[in-house]
Amino acid sequence: MDILLFGKNGQVGWELQRALAPLGNLIALDRHSADYCGDFENPQGIAETVRKLKPTVIVNATAYTAVDKAESDKEKAQLVNATAVEFLAKAAEECGALLVHYSTDYVFNGSGDKPWNEDDATEPMNVYGETKRQGEQAIARNMSKYLIFRTSWVYAARGNNFAKTMIRLAKDRETLSVINDQFGAPTGADLLADSTAHAIRVALVKPEVSGLYHLIASGTTTWFEYAGMVIAQARAKGVELQVQTINPVETAAFPTPAKRPNNSRLNTTKFRETFGLVLPEWEVGVTRLIDELYE
Repeated sequence: MDILLFGKNGQVGWELQRALAPLGNLIALDRHSADYCGDFENPQGIAETVRKLKPTVIVNATAYTAVDKAESDKEKAQLVNATAVEFLAKAAEECGALLVHYSTDYVFNGSGDKPWNEDDATEPMNVYGETKRQGEQAIARNMSKYLIFRTSWVYAARGNNFAKTMIRLAKDRETLSVINDQFGAPTGADLLADSTAHAIRVALVKPEVSGLYHLIASGTTTWFEYAGMVIAQARAKGVELQVQTINPVETAAFPTPAKRPNNSRLNTTKFRETFGLVLPEWEVGVTRLIDELYE
């Protein structure tokens, strides 16, 4: 079985290289790959790559994720998150491939306090969310075999993330202010990758599971509580931190070009029941992250 991975060097893509390798012959690309086009700013090139390789499975971990920048760079965000995804979907359908794609809770309007279900109405509150919704729609419109996984608050030991930022700031500042009115679940790239590999195995045998799923760690927290846990665990590992006080603040205290959702909760019942997996509490993955950073 040939597996084609786009976005190999991102947080999720890096973990996918590990998780997908046992499933078959893995061809992993990024935008700088020389032998085949992996640049989503070149939709025709992406489609040509698929037609040349004719893989059994395609996993797309590429996305334009600069949420604030997307507000002033809509054309590029749309090119990568929507237009190129449509070209990819059409080419994947031509060769009969299973396509796995990642989306976001930002397709919703972020209101309320209940976890979003897969069939809840989408209403993106920013350009990033809108372009990701367009990508979802392009896949559903053009494909018969696909898995779309909406996720949120993704982190990994590799690359930049919220936990690393909090620790870096805590080394230099005695006081931090962290948002306390946005709710979600920090989700490790390793959990996404391992869950994806399992879901692919199931989908190849049971194509009827094709569709849209929510995939995040279990439990709910805020950025404020998340920061407190990260800083406490780093300090317990012997990391020298200056911070003495962490103040909870509302989203309005940090105005940004793109609006952020207050409710990023996602209901994962459909994923767990379909694929027979237990999704660990978010604290499990974050503890492992700190262990990996400071072991």
